[in-house]
Amino acid sequence: MNVSTAADFIRARTRLVANPFVPEVLLHCADQVFDLWSETERSTGTTDAPPPFWAQAWAGGLALARYVLDHPETVAGLRVLDLASGSGLVAVAAAKAGARSVAVSEIDPLALDALALNAEANAVSLGPSLGDVLDAQPPSVDVVLVGDAFYERTMAARVLAFLHRARSAGATALVGDPGRTYLPRTEFDALASYAVPVQRELEDAEVKQTAVWRLADVGG
Repeated sequence: MNVSTAADFIRARTRLVANPFVPEVLLHCADQVFDLWSETERSTGTTDAPPPFWAQAWAGGLALARYVLDHPETVAGLRVLDLASGSGLVAVAAAKAGARSVAVSEIDPLALDALALNAEANAVSLGPSLGDVLDAQPPSVDVVLVGDAFYERTMAARVLAFLHRARSAGATALVGDPGRTYLPRTEFDALASYAVPVQRELEDAEVKQTAVWRLADVGG
């Protein structure tokens, strides 16, 4: 799917909306994510298309975006990396909060197209796009932001290892998480907690208590 076709695909199957929890950010969101997943596979002619995580604002990302917007000193004037960017919600929030630059890391090509559309809708500049960085040395950034990436064991282990390397290189690592199983809470300090409205279809709940965490200092 080329860029123009992908952009048309996204626009035709989503609505540009502001989540009431983070009304400052507009996102192209789908009403039915699972239906969109099936349609994506049909459109791309594959049976293994990644889930369209980019088509929703997830609880961890919403909490982290809210925190960054309410505490702009977290990112203002700093180099930021948004890990597993999805829709770009957290990246856009960081840009709006005054980050010097916001790099994004995302492996789903359609997510990158959605992210570009969302950046345009919010009149912010994001980039560069770094692809999968989890097994590499972290780029030169001051802050790493991670929204809702501890949902699966292998992914969580890779994210945590990357965050440890980033911290060793001098970066601050912040995570938004709604109580996913694989977040090792003992390695983090809690910064804030929010009651975040979510889609029952996705979370089997209408509100998820969601925390923002900072990776603790060594020995802290």
